[in-house]
Amino acid sequence: MAKPTLPHELNICIISRKFPLSGRAADHSYLLYIAKGLVKRGHHVTVLAHSNQVGKSLEEQEGIKAYYLNQNQLVPEDKYADLVKERFAKLHREKPFHMVHCIDNSGAKVLKYKKHYQVTTMMDVEATRMGEVISILGMSQETPWGAIRTALSVTYKFLRTYFSTDRALLKKADGVIVTSPQQRIALERYYLYPDRRIFTISYGLQVSENINEENAQAIRKKLEIREDDFCIITFSDMLEINEITTIIKAFEQLVIKKPNSRLVIVGKGPRYKDIEFMVLNHALGSKVVMTGAIKNTEIPDYISTCNVYINLSSRTSGFESSLLESMAQQKIVIGSEVSALSSLIENGIDGFLIRPADIEGLFQLFMDIMNKQIAVEEMQVHAYKKVMNFSDPQKMTDDCVNAYFDILRLSGKYKR
Repeated sequence: MAKPTLPHELNICIISRKFPLSGRAADHSYLLYIAKGLVKRGHHVTVLAHSNQVGKSLEEQEGIKAYYLNQNQLVPEDKYADLVKERFAKLHREKPFHMVHCIDNSGAKVLKYKKHYQVTTMMDVEATRMGEVISILGMSQETPWGAIRTALSVTYKFLRTYFSTDRALLKKADGVIVTSPQQRIALERYYLYPDRRIFTISYGLQVSENINEENAQAIRKKLEIREDDFCIITFSDMLEINEITTIIKAFEQLVIKKPNSRLVIVGKGPRYKDIEFMVLNHALGSKVVMTGAIKNTEIPDYISTCNVYINLSSRTSGFESSLLESMAQQKIVIGSEVSALSSLIENGIDGFLIRPADIEGLFQLFMDIMNKQIAVEEMQVHAYKKVMNFSDPQKMTDDCVNAYFDILRLSGKYKR
């Protein structure tokens, strides 16, 4: 049978647990702009997501069809991938997809049966568990025993995650999207994934043009932050505790020197109680605020109350909405030098990079910022310009479309 010609108009299925109906600083807000950009160029976009805050199971917006499959939380999490596969199969029978783009591992069952569906697949590297391996590297101690222990831990974690989940995912993906050179190198060197099937896309977001001052003041009052307080904010999924431990211990030293310091920890996750206990155990209950989960639309207002944004997680892609929003608001940004942030932030130019286990270094950096021993104004301008460049919707769409067509050509399903 003769191969068909590569279509000009693609039928694309994007699979992601999170798909925002509003772009304002939402997690994965870049997906909305990429999807809109694809539709404007004549492509057809269907999204399979978990749930939304509006309560609708189907939302059609500017040509995008978004199905929210577990809106009422009726399906256990371990069965959610089956739910995605069932809906995908139904839609694929009605109108076959050319491309499936899996943002996370919720599309694992679709990837597994891609030959049955005769569909080409793309996957973001965030669908793998690479971040867990990188996070161990970030917490290593600079001692001979620390190096040995880290090497053993990394080897064990890599083998466990690779053979349990990542190997199958990467084997079924026709192409993988990365957001940083670090991720690309790791895929080539350790996961032995071919370079020609790795594509770099810089995800951004629609930054907030204006902050609602009334909302910001209400949040300051709620968090009990005074106008003269020096406020540090961090966002965490609370899956791991190490990076938060470093921040809390450095902050504890800062409070002794600078009593007007405040730390705001935003997020909810499995280690929430452990982190809360740590805060109380260090007698920081009056200086640290744990907000729990907040609405995506509140992220810009929370960030507006702070002086410094910090993220020491090694699982970060470097393009989280809270980070980009902080850079857009010209806050001082601190990240981990072993995470993907190192490809986004140039140390001392548009932010700071430290080792995630360096408590003393982080404390001294806090002190230097508070004592104005660092000229931050130029740094803030550089950060703003960089995030504006990353958040260009047309560039994101261009990169995504080029990746789709390149991998379709490589798939061998179409005439060259």
